[in-house]
Amino acid sequence: MMVFRRSVFIPTACLWLAGMSLGWTATAAASPATSTDGPREWPSAETPAERQARLPLWPGNGLAPGDRALAQAQRVLERSHDPALPDRFVDHVNQPYLVIQRPAHPNGAALLVIPGGGYQRIVLDKEGTALQPAFVDQGGLTLFVLRYRLPGEGHADAADAPFVDAQRALRLIRAQAAKWQLDPHRIGVMGFSAGGHVAASLGTRYDEVVHPPRDAIDRVSARPDFQLLIYPVIDMTGPAAHPGSRQQLLGAQADDTRAARYSPQLHVDARTPPTFLLHAQDDNVVPVANSLLFYDALRVADVSSEMHLFPRGGHGFGVRGTTGLGVAAWPQLALAWIDAQAEAAR
Repeated sequence: MMVFRRSVFIPTACLWLAGMSLGWTATAAASPATSTDGPREWPSAETPAERQARLPLWPGNGLAPGDRALAQAQRVLERSHDPALPDRFVDHVNQPYLVIQRPAHPNGAALLVIPGGGYQRIVLDKEGTALQPAFVDQGGLTLFVLRYRLPGEGHADAADAPFVDAQRALRLIRAQAAKWQLDPHRIGVMGFSAGGHVAASLGTRYDEVVHPPRDAIDRVSARPDFQLLIYPVIDMTGPAAHPGSRQQLLGAQADDTRAARYSPQLHVDARTPPTFLLHAQDDNVVPVANSLLFYDALRVADVSSEMHLFPRGGHGFGVRGTTGLGVAAWPQLALAWIDAQAEAAR
């Protein structure tokens, strides 16, 4: 049965078509304010609190199995001239790690957060630190924000490097659940843009063996209990593909078989975690077709899912590029959906 109102309800999903907006899109807001005479980006650093909250993914020298040290040192660059709205990114991640954001009163649920950056960089603020007020302070979630290896920087596992890091991160969080006051069955993943591709890959390839287990943590389940995909890159095979992400992940000469392997919508099955999808219809960077393709695969596989499509928002809005837009409600929608997953699991 299908009921048409402002929303379209399907037994295993909810499709929300948001109402009116002011017409101002986050495509412009996603770019930091810059001086016409100043540099586009300049050296920055993680804060002392971020450095103190680091959790390395791998023991010993911190390198992933089979990987080699990069020639370039990890660097953090800033792109915003507004101190109140930092817009840093990191690249050349050699020893991947998590940065933990903990609430005063944890509710037992956790999110592995995978920011985007087109597989060329990992943004740190608009899809990382800016999440804290809504998701940590108000929502009570513990966030583990991933600094993952990028596929085009010379790592031994190349296209699989981000996925391997996400897989290890989920296992590490679950293995240490008691330490962080977490329920090991309430650990989800939330990915943005290219980070959404990493998250969707984790949700569909979680039990894939890329390298032999290094320790007991590598034998822990890497399946997320739920996943949130925010304006995600999904497809690598057709016109919906984001050219920059595909180029960085697969190179210029990827054949159809390789492109299909890295297109998560082609690997959805009944064990794919419940999924929350969010996209703006005017996204001219990563087409909304990416979310539609993944939603349709979830529907066919009968996976519980909820999709919210908003007419305005552009790309990369995070939680602070939404002023005056209907999409500003998305953190509350996401938190309500996460709570519903806990209820459904009881």
